Amino acid sequence: MHDLVLRGGAVHDGLGSPPVRADVAVSGGRVAALGADVGPARRVLDVAGLAVAPGFVDPHCHSDLVPALPEAQPFKLLQGVTTEVNGNCGFSFAPVLARDAETMSGYAGAPVTPGTFAEYLAAMEAAGPTNHMATLVGHSTLRLAAAGWEPDVSEAAVAEMCALAAEAFEAGARGLSSGLIYPPGSFGGTDELVALAKVAHRYGRPYTTHMRDEGAGLSDALDEAIEIARRARVALQVSHCKTAGPRNHGRAGMLLERLRAARAEGLDVRGDVYPYLAGGTALSALLPPASLEGGLDALRARLAGDIEPLRRAAEDPVPLKGTGLWRDTTPEGVLITTHADMSVVGRTLAAVAAEADPFATACALIAADPAATMVITMMAEPDVRKLLADPLLGIGSDNGMPTGLEHPRTWGCFPHFLGAYVRDAALVPWEEAVRKMTSANALPFGLTGRGVLLPGAYADITCFDPETVGHPGTYTEPDVQPTGIPYVVLEGAVVVDDGKFTGERRGRVLR
Repeated sequence: MHDLVLRGGAVHDGLGSPPVRADVAVSGGRVAALGADVGPARRVLDVAGLAVAPGFVDPHCHSDLVPALPEAQPFKLLQGVTTEVNGNCGFSFAPVLARDAETMSGYAGAPVTPGTFAEYLAAMEAAGPTNHMATLVGHSTLRLAAAGWEPDVSEAAVAEMCALAAEAFEAGARGLSSGLIYPPGSFGGTDELVALAKVAHRYGRPYTTHMRDEGAGLSDALDEAIEIARRARVALQVSHCKTAGPRNHGRAGMLLERLRAARAEGLDVRGDVYPYLAGGTALSALLPPASLEGGLDALRARLAGDIEPLRRAAEDPVPLKGTGLWRDTTPEGVLITTHADMSVVGRTLAAVAAEADPFATACALIAADPAATMVITMMAEPDVRKLLADPLLGIGSDNGMPTGLEHPRTWGCFPHFLGAYVRDAALVPWEEAVRKMTSANALPFGLTGRGVLLPGAYADITCFDPETVGHPGTYTEPDVQPTGIPYVVLEGAVVVDDGKFTGERRGRVLR
């Protein structure tokens, strides 16, 4: 007798095949059978009228410390995500030295404990993830451990970074990530990244990158990312593909052509994208990365002095000059989402500045709370649609911690894509949408047996209603539960039952 049978749904294999009407039998945490007569089970779910898909795999997450929160957090399960890949944008939360724990806690939005990568994974495992989690090791984290906030590093420091990366891969890191707009990773040059990516190559792990520029310098940033992949012979995952800033709108085709050219050269190049016009990041990302040279105290000192050099650098139109995001948005497009001064949270920079100078206001806000965050509108709808429709790009949320006024993608990225872009806009067929959320995201990270719904695969399964799936959350009211996802199964256990989280922490750390 099977443990579970899902009866009568439209079953998607996750590989892009058209759905078939079938029952799905689950035994021992695996898919046991698919067909019309799969036998009896201890529990049968009638899923007629629902799409039955592999559990969604989110390739770009920042849920690294979510398992350590006191309460189980079902925010990803409720949108059908059964596996997350954390440690993105150059920031993993290990290996961390004691001297850097406070700084890293600011980035994380939660307390960070010093320790090795193996100790971090063990701590998350002991805490009990709500969904499965894989983790990358971050370039910024490695650089901070080896060289602090210094912009220039010695060969010995690079060798130390490489040794720490190897230690992380031995412990179970799924790949190497970089975030080249964020200090201290932004201080690293191409050769430094190639050295680290060669360590990833040795272990057969991919390199993911939040590139050095997603706006005016996008073309040069793509060149750098592809050069790193070519020289190190690693698979490349371009994070949250976008064409940011009004001067860059309309260039999505260029981005995709560059990825295809690299693939034609023989490189394994892919990417991910989220279905929104706004991103979310630190408020300090508005400033040139060089403003953080020397750390947070040095930043505060610069902001207390003459800010005109910072303004000139922030407004510099020359690509790859380390300008920050200021030129890619407007004061009206910056929504402050966390800050020590709660009176500014939920307001735009334009509203906070009122008649004052917006750049000076931003500098004052950052000086008062360097860990402050924002939702920043940078993209154009035609570009977002072109990227979402492309088969090379999977869907990834780039979520933050599930607290406060976070970006709505944290609570609803996947159902929002399915509702707004697949059902309402008919951007891609349902089977292609499922592939972009499952196997397309599992493959780059070696998540064998996940992202597919076939006999022998792990029984991570999401059932959704194509007619009602969606997310009504907004930038000012983001933490709303998605609609149209009644059942989610995690290795055979029903963890979302009739749209409600069962309360069980059934996730695993996937080394």
